[in-house]
Parts: sequence; C-alpha cells; structure tokens
Amino acid sequence: MGLFGSKISSAAKMAGSTEVKQFIKDAVSKEKVVVFSKSYCPYCKLAKDVFTKVKQPIQVIELDQRDDGAVIQDSLAQMTGFRTVPQVFINGNCVGGGSDVKALYESGKLEPMLIG
Repeated sequence: MGLFGSKISSAAKMAGSTEVKQFIKDAVSKEKVVVFSKSYCPYCKLAKDVFTKVKQPIQVIELDQRDDGAVIQDSLAQMTGFRTVPQVFINGNCVGGGSDVKALYESGKLEPMLIG
C-alpha cells in the first residue's frame, strides 16, 4: 500500500509542478522585476533593498508564506539550476540572487536593465 500511495503523490506532485512552472512563467512575464524570496532571508532583504534604492517597483513572492512555496522553489531549481533564494528575474530573465543584484547595482549595470 505504501508504494501505491507514493505513486499517487508523485503523479500529483508532477501535475502540480507543471502548473507551478506555468505560474512562474506567467509571473516573470507580467512584471519587470520578480523576486522569489523568503521573508526571513537576509540575502532576499539585500535584493529587495537594492530595488528600493533605485525606486524600482517589484513583485515579491514570499515562498515561506505560501502553501505551495516548497513546490515553487523545487520548480525554480529545475528551471534556473539553483535552489537558493532569492531568485531575481528582470524582464523574464533570471539574474541571480541577492549578491548578484548588489553587484549589478554597484557596477552600474542594474539600472540600464530596468529601463524600457
């Protein structure tokens, strides 16, 4: 019976994963900047603070405050190749995490990415 139950949950997880990947694609295509975050994460705060400095509105999806947060994080890992948060998307492209956003800002490369 354990194997049968596992197969059902695996199938359900895969179906949910397809829906979740579509949710991610929709979110990053509708907004200029999307930050997949956890509310307690210092690197997530770092990324969000950078966008506050440049006065860029962002869509924040706090994974720790959603029932499907773990599934979203698993799908992001499959899509981007890394599991950590934040995962920051600008114009539909993943630009990395908090340190990456800070480096883009400090090098002067971030603001041109936000124009248009």
